[in-house]
Amino acid sequence: MSSVNEIRTTAIVLAAGQGKRMQSNVRKQYLLIKDKPVLYYSLKAFEDSVIDDIVLVVGEGEEDFCQREILDKYRLRKIRAVVCGGKERYHSVAYGIRSISWECDYILVHDGARPFVDDEIIKRVFDEVRQSRACVVGMPVKDTIKIADEKGYVASTPDRSRIWQIQTPQAFEKKLIAEAYEKLLAEEKRLHADGVTVTDDAMVVEYFMNMPVKLVQGSYENIKITTPEDLRIAEVFV
Repeated sequence: MSSVNEIRTTAIVLAAGQGKRMQSNVRKQYLLIKDKPVLYYSLKAFEDSVIDDIVLVVGEGEEDFCQREILDKYRLRKIRAVVCGGKERYHSVAYGIRSISWECDYILVHDGARPFVDDEIIKRVFDEVRQSRACVVGMPVKDTIKIADEKGYVASTPDRSRIWQIQTPQAFEKKLIAEAYEKLLAEEKRLHADGVTVTDDAMVVEYFMNMPVKLVQGSYENIKITTPEDLRIAEVFV
């Protein structure tokens, strides 16, 4: 399906994480919510959305499994490439970006372990990225946040009204995010030496491209499946 005004957008869905906190021999993206794998839900959301193409990034050796047990089984037709991920999340994103050989104007990056992304969230991100070139989904925090010092005491209490918990998808103009990630890979060793930890895609764009990133409303249900408790919450949402 072609997007508005022939703009083409690709979603990179990350499913290469090991999910050590899940305490399971099965990777969290393949655990079942009701009778379907966690990963299915986000892929299905993008399949039914305005997004044109999908790149699925999986763990090493899992390509055939995903093709057989998810893509073919659930007839997901928008997936143009299944790519092997890397050691860190940012490696997986970079490999996903590099795999896009077709026409693409914008890229959405989404964690496959967030099964409750929906069409409304995707549409808000799709509309915003065409205006601002870079945007991320998130929600205002509900709890008071404390900044701790090195001894475990409260150092400060930031204004809660200005603090957001960041989710995915995160969306960017393709040229912008591709250049940012190439710079990241080129300077990876220096970043490690400086103690810089890359935690999300917006940080890469902020750091290397000096680009402001717009916040877009997500949903408090757009949780990431990380622990066994999250899986039980997900059962309720489904």
